[in-house]
Amino acid sequence: MPFTISVPAPSIPIIHNGPSDSDSADSEGDIDMGRPSKRAKLSTKSIVTPGETVTDDPQWMRGHGTYTSPLTSAIVSSVSGTLQKTNKLLSINPLRARYTPEIGDLVVGRIVEVQTKRWKVDLSAPLLAHLPLSAINLPGGILRKRTTTDELAIRSFFSEGDLLVAEVQSLYQDGAASLHTRSLKYGKLRNGVFLAVSGTGGGAGVVRARRQVWTVHTGNGGGEVDVVLGVNGYIWICKHSGGELVEGKGGAQVSITRIEDAVGESMYSNRNDKIGSATRREIARLAGVVRALVEGGVRVDEEMVMRGYEASLGGEDMEDDDEDGGGESAEYLGGEKGKRIVERALAAVHAARG
Repeated sequence: MPFTISVPAPSIPIIHNGPSDSDSADSEGDIDMGRPSKRAKLSTKSIVTPGETVTDDPQWMRGHGTYTSPLTSAIVSSVSGTLQKTNKLLSINPLRARYTPEIGDLVVGRIVEVQTKRWKVDLSAPLLAHLPLSAINLPGGILRKRTTTDELAIRSFFSEGDLLVAEVQSLYQDGAASLHTRSLKYGKLRNGVFLAVSGTGGGAGVVRARRQVWTVHTGNGGGEVDVVLGVNGYIWICKHSGGELVEGKGGAQVSITRIEDAVGESMYSNRNDKIGSATRREIARLAGVVRALVEGGVRVDEEMVMRGYEASLGGEDMEDDDEDGGGESAEYLGGEKGKRIVERALAAVHAARG
C-alpha cells in the first residue's frame, strides 16, 4: 500500500506570561506557561451592576455579591459595586449595604421589641441585635444578679421606640450582635435629634475612628453639645448630658467603685430637659453639617464634622450667598451652601495634613 509524506503543520506557539502578571500565578506561586492570561475575560468596568456577567471562565471562584448562572455557568453580579479579586476568588463590594456588626463597635439603636429577659434592638443590620437584662446598669449603681422583680419592671428601663447607645459585646453564630450598656458613656438617649446616614461601603457615611463620642463647644451661645456617631450609621446629637455620655467628668475614667455616684434614676427617664433656643439652633446646625457631608459623598467622623461646623460659622461670606437674606434661609445648610461647606472642610483637612 503506497503512502505519502505530508508537510508538517506549524507548532502552536507557547505564550509566556511575565512573572508580574498576578492572574497567571496559582496559589503556590507557580507561573502558568501554557494558558493565556484570563484578565481579558474579566469585566473591565470599575463598577458592575446587578445581572452583569463578570466572567465566563470556569477557573474563577465566586464570592460575596455574585452567583453562578444556571444556563451558562458564568459568574454574574448580584449587587451594584466594585469588583475585588483575591487570588482566584471574585467578590463584589456593594456601594450600599447594611451594617455588619463587629465586636467593640459603638452603635446607636432603637428598641423594637421587649421580651422576658432581653430587648431586641434595630441597628440597621440584617438581624436584630440582643440587649440582655444582665448587660445594663441598674439605677443607683446596684451590682447584683437580676431577679424576677427586675424582669417584671423591664419596661421601666427601655420600652419600644427608645433610643440608646451601646457597644457590641459579642456575636452569635447567625451574625446577630449582643450589646451591653454597662459603661457610663452608654445608655438611653434624650434631649437631642436622631439622624440615619446611608451609604455604607460607598465612601459616604460614618467610619470607624479614634473617637465616636465627643463634646462640641458650640458658638453663638449654644453651650456644649454631645455628638454620638454610631458605626452602624445612626447618629445622635444632643445637649451635653453632664458626663453620662463621656468617660467621666473632665474626660477622666470613672472607677467602678464610684458608679453609684453617676448612675441615678434619671438615666432611664423618658422626659426631656428644657433646652434653650441657642442650643437648639446649634444642634440643628450640626445636623445640617452631617447631612451636607453625606450629600457630598465624604466620610463622617470627628475631624470632618468639626471642620464642617467651623466652615458653617463663616459669618458674612456664607450669608451673602442666600437670596432672601436672614430668616430660616440663613440657617439652611443644604444645596450650594452645603457644597461650599464640604469644600471648605476638605480644604482645611488637607491644609492641616500638609
